[in-house]
Amino acid sequence: MNTELKNIIVLGAGESGTGAAVLAACKGHHVFVSDKGSIKEDHKELLRKYKIEFEEGKHSESRILEADEIIKSPGIPDHIALIQKITAHHIPIIDELEFAARYTTAKKICITGSNGKTTTTMLTHFLFQNAGLNVGLAGNVGKSFALQVATENYDIYILEISSFQLDHMYNFKADIAIITNITPDHLDRYDHSFEKYTASKFRILQNQTANDAFIYCADDEATLNGLKLFKPKAKQYPFSIKRKIEGEGAYLNEKELIINIHQNPMTMNIERLALQGKHNVYNSMAAGISGRIQGIRKSVIRKSFAEFESIPHRLEYVAKVHGIEFINDSKATNVNSTWYALESMTKPVIWIAGGLDKGNDYTSLKALVRERVKAIICLGVDNSKIIEEFQGLVPTIVETRSAKEAVEKAYYLAEEENVVLLSPACASFDLFENFEDRGRQFKEAINEL
Repeated sequence: MNTELKNIIVLGAGESGTGAAVLAACKGHHVFVSDKGSIKEDHKELLRKYKIEFEEGKHSESRILEADEIIKSPGIPDHIALIQKITAHHIPIIDELEFAARYTTAKKICITGSNGKTTTTMLTHFLFQNAGLNVGLAGNVGKSFALQVATENYDIYILEISSFQLDHMYNFKADIAIITNITPDHLDRYDHSFEKYTASKFRILQNQTANDAFIYCADDEATLNGLKLFKPKAKQYPFSIKRKIEGEGAYLNEKELIINIHQNPMTMNIERLALQGKHNVYNSMAAGISGRIQGIRKSVIRKSFAEFESIPHRLEYVAKVHGIEFINDSKATNVNSTWYALESMTKPVIWIAGGLDKGNDYTSLKALVRERVKAIICLGVDNSKIIEEFQGLVPTIVETRSAKEAVEKAYYLAEEENVVLLSPACASFDLFENFEDRGRQFKEAINEL
């Protein structure tokens, strides 16, 4: 464990950067935080509290290049000039999670994947909490992992980890690693290479040994291909809704979810799950396997699965107005997430889609759109790709530039027993701060109808 005192520069003062700076300061390192944008007031207050020097609105390059080590926000791409210069100076660049892991002996349950990782992470955390375990929630959700390592004392952390975070993790080790699935996403950050993106996801297995666990979806082709290539050392626990899993893992037998760990299977009827839909059966299997590996009682798992409430902005029921249902799935920032959303719809859909396209291939959506969607409302600055892909498949496609306008157009086009579904398949940064802001504005517009 390399913990000698260093000159540490933190790039980006969001949740992860601020947390990393606090932990670094608590451990006696010399810390400087640099953010090219503006820093939120509560983050500034935290930095001042720990007497950490910071700058905003710029990057002081000469000072940054004096660092012994850089902790980089996952939102900063590797191809920008500053990162290229840091690399040319051979200054190590790491992620906040990599840094925080140096200072904790807590068990780490780490979840990545293109879709379902947030739900799986929240469900696993809920389950472990219900079992009375001393457990923290961090990574892409909850408070910064580094801040919790600095200020809390948890025995276990449930960590949602993105590919961007994994790209700068080297000595970090997951005790239990979960890959929910791998579908094309963020390809703009990976030279439009699905192979590079897949390799990034499989970094979650690095440093694992035969004493660790790897939980994965046996129905996911990209994951199965990755297994052949990356050859996990950890004990494997597959889950499937398509076939029986021989040995340890989870599978579906008609409507019975079966989780078999230590030759001691637990069963639960999927109609009792609080989270419905195929994708949530997968999420429940992943969470349930990790719970059983940890020794959580079957009764606690069943109770947790029956009581868990869905996360905001993920197939979130908003309201029914004059018989028209409104569903907020703003967190669906890629094609596969939207596929799951459309697949779970049972009524005719007015689909609100669009935003910042990340090199999307919409082919997989076309059959569902033809079958279930009666109108598409484009919500983005440049909607040309969506219009080109779906013209002729639906009778009506309209363009809008705000959540309010999109909701009003959708309401006008919808009839009783229709669903207005915001499931963009794209990032939100062209018109909104983030997917939460997009979902919030969508809900506000519905309340104004």
